[in-house]
Amino acid sequence: MSYRPFRNIGRLALAACAVTFGVAIAGAQSTMPNAPNPSRVDIFTGYSYYGLHSLNQPSGEQFGSVDEGAIGSGAYYFNRYFGGEVAMIANPNGNGDGFYGYYAGPIFRLPMQNYTLFAHGMVGGVDGVGPNNPGGVGYNPYQWGVGLIAGGGMDYDLPFFNHRLGLRLFEADYRYTHIDFGPANPAIYLQGGRANLSGAELSTGLLFHFGSIVPPPPVTYACAVTAPTGTIYPGDPVTVTGTATNLRPKKDAHYTWTSDGGTVSGESNVAAIDTKTLSAGTYTVKGHVEQGPKPGMFADCTVPFTVTAFQPPTISCSANPSTLNAGDPSTITAAGVSPQNRPLTYSYSATAGSISGNTASATLSTAGAAPGTTITVTCNVVDDKGQTASAQTTVTLNAPPPPPAPVTQSLCTITFDKDKARPTRVDNEAKACLDDIALTAQRDTTAKLAIVGNSAPVPVRGKSTPKKEQMATDWANKRAAERAVNEKNYLVTEKGLDASSISVYTGTAGTNSAATTLIPAGATLDQTGLTPVDETAVKAVPRKAAAPRRRRKAAAAAATM
Repeated sequence: MSYRPFRNIGRLALAACAVTFGVAIAGAQSTMPNAPNPSRVDIFTGYSYYGLHSLNQPSGEQFGSVDEGAIGSGAYYFNRYFGGEVAMIANPNGNGDGFYGYYAGPIFRLPMQNYTLFAHGMVGGVDGVGPNNPGGVGYNPYQWGVGLIAGGGMDYDLPFFNHRLGLRLFEADYRYTHIDFGPANPAIYLQGGRANLSGAELSTGLLFHFGSIVPPPPVTYACAVTAPTGTIYPGDPVTVTGTATNLRPKKDAHYTWTSDGGTVSGESNVAAIDTKTLSAGTYTVKGHVEQGPKPGMFADCTVPFTVTAFQPPTISCSANPSTLNAGDPSTITAAGVSPQNRPLTYSYSATAGSISGNTASATLSTAGAAPGTTITVTCNVVDDKGQTASAQTTVTLNAPPPPPAPVTQSLCTITFDKDKARPTRVDNEAKACLDDIALTAQRDTTAKLAIVGNSAPVPVRGKSTPKKEQMATDWANKRAAERAVNEKNYLVTEKGLDASSISVYTGTAGTNSAATTLIPAGATLDQTGLTPVDETAVKAVPRKAAAPRRRRKAAAAAATM
């Protein structure tokens, strides 16, 4: 069986009492003035039930609830709401679990028309015994420990004996006890261990009231600021007046004044505030009236007042010209206005270039500023009160024209018509053109070359068929690719150009030629009608290599197709 719900009884009772105590506060405000005078001393006696379900550690023996119990307490109240309380609670038990507790602590009450809510918290000592369970592991004699009580309840005033007798409808407390029974001693059947006991203490009984408290109505204080000029400016006279109520006629009242701005002078309910040194802002004056140190015999009041500063200046800013070439000057004109015609001082700053002048006009020098930038000029003005204003204008420097975009350049073209036996080999006549191409490429190492090999149509011998036409086309494309690859091979092997900077294509010019184009950095080659060459499938032929006899015969045969 779980005892967790019983261990929480005290906490739930305390929470319920606190909620009841808080909810009743609003209704109490209207009934308290008509309520009977609260007592100075309350004596309570009655029945107490201790709902306890906790274990002794480390033995694990169970403490049980104590049905038999008596409670007695006395409370002395210093005022209507607060006092001190002592209590004695006895919870003997014939089964062996018993507790005698002695407590003291503060008590709070809320007296109403016919009933009173209260809450208290007390600490003290507890003389406890147990647990003593038949068949258990031992028994603990009475031992002193510490205890804590927190809770509250409700009292009802009976109409007997001039309301001196009351009934405590309920008192619900959370009760915590800690007792150290020391080490176990099986020889004498001593259980030992530590008890951390939590439970609910529920009590009811009779309440006896003695004495009474009749607090006088508390002193209240209100204050107000007046200024003859309406809006308060630095230096204007300001008066603050306090009005106190519920003062004791036979006691003298003492007045003091403080402020978080300016100097307040005056020892009565009227004081003057010196505003000459104040800046713009809202300040607070605090007044204090006192007829004694006890609560209700003194009161405070606070009232704000606002000091309005002289209006700040305004400024506008312009540049002439606002667009110019880098290095040219521009005139900056500032127009500052003070609503109170106070003297103004000008200053200027710029994000680039330099600016000179401390009057309503200044000169911006753009020497050293980068063309195409926009310079922001700030015009500042300050009056003799330190109030400032700023405005900005911009000056744009013309950007230089952009450089022309790089374009491709067509270089010389070599032909392959003379050597019929070797129609794709680079011959000596092509050397001059290729040397010129190499020299041009070496002048601009960032540029690339594109070589486009072309081929004249290969004639078909005899009757034309699709197969023969395709063979003629493939043969022409092969020769065009070889011409481009052979030119690249010459430029790489004999002129030392970087192979990765040369691309080869086949074109559709219809001539036995190879055209070369220089592609500067940033330029793009127009590849319309061009087909990239798979260089791994085409073998380059050196310029000086002689054509084999078989190849010469094949070339001659191809020429007559």
